[in-house]
Amino acid sequence: MYKRVEGFLLFFASISSILVLFILSPIIALFVSVDPDIFSKTWLEEGDLAFEAWNALLLTLEAATLSSTILLLTGIPLAYILTHHDFPGKTLLEGLIDIPLMIPHSVAGIMLILAFSRNGLYGGLVNALGVTIVDNFWGVVAAMVFVSTPLMIDTLKLGYENIDVTLEYVARSLGASKWVVFRKIDLPLLIPSVATGFLLSWARAVSEVGAILIIAYYPKTMNVLIYEWFNTYGLRYAVALSVVLVLFSLLVFIVLKMVKRK
Repeated sequence: MYKRVEGFLLFFASISSILVLFILSPIIALFVSVDPDIFSKTWLEEGDLAFEAWNALLLTLEAATLSSTILLLTGIPLAYILTHHDFPGKTLLEGLIDIPLMIPHSVAGIMLILAFSRNGLYGGLVNALGVTIVDNFWGVVAAMVFVSTPLMIDTLKLGYENIDVTLEYVARSLGASKWVVFRKIDLPLLIPSVATGFLLSWARAVSEVGAILIIAYYPKTMNVLIYEWFNTYGLRYAVALSVVLVLFSLLVFIVLKMVKRK
C-alpha cells in the first residue's frame, strides 16, 4: 500500500513539475539575461535613463496603491450588500463586476475613454469636476481600478461568506445595530480578506499595460516604459526594467502567502 501511494505521488509530482518548470524557466531566463552595465545605468547611476526609470516605477506604485485603496473603500460595502442581501438584478450585477476578467484590456481602455473622457458619456460630470482622464495620472488610476475590481470584490465576498452568520444573529438578538455588528464582528474577521484583496488588486494594477496604453500613455508607468524601451533601445534595456518589476511581484506574493497562512 505504501509503495502504491509513493508511486501515485511520484506520478503526480512528475506531471506537476512540467508546469512548475514552464513557469520558472522564463523567470530564470530573465534574471540570467540582465546586463550589469545596463542595469547600473538604468537604476544606480544618475542620468536620463535612471530618471525616467525611477519616475515610472514610483508613478506605478503610487497609482496602484491609490487604486487599491479606492477599491477597498468602495468594495467593502459592495461585497457586504452582495453577500447579505438578495435583490432583483443581483446576478446581473455580479456578472458585470467580473466582466474586466474576460474582455481584452485594450478594449477596457477604449471603454474608459468612451465613458470618462471630456467628450465621453460622462464628459459633463468629468468637466465639472475638473478631472482629466486621457494622458493623465487619473487615467492610469481609472484603468487600474477597472481591471482590478473583480479580484477585490470576489476576495471580499469570500471573506464575508466565511464569517459565521450565527455571530451576527446573536449580536443582533442582544440589541446590537447592524453598524455595531459590522464594526465589532464582521470587519475584524474580514481583515485577512482585506489584506489579501488589497495585495491581489495591487499586484493586478501594477501588471496592467493594455488599458493604460490606450487611455494614458503619458505619464509613463513601468509597463508602458518597458514597452517603449523594448522598441527604442532593444531587449537588454527592457530586461533591466523588467527584472525590478518581477522582484516586486515576487515580494508581493510572498507577503500574500504569509498573510494567508497567518
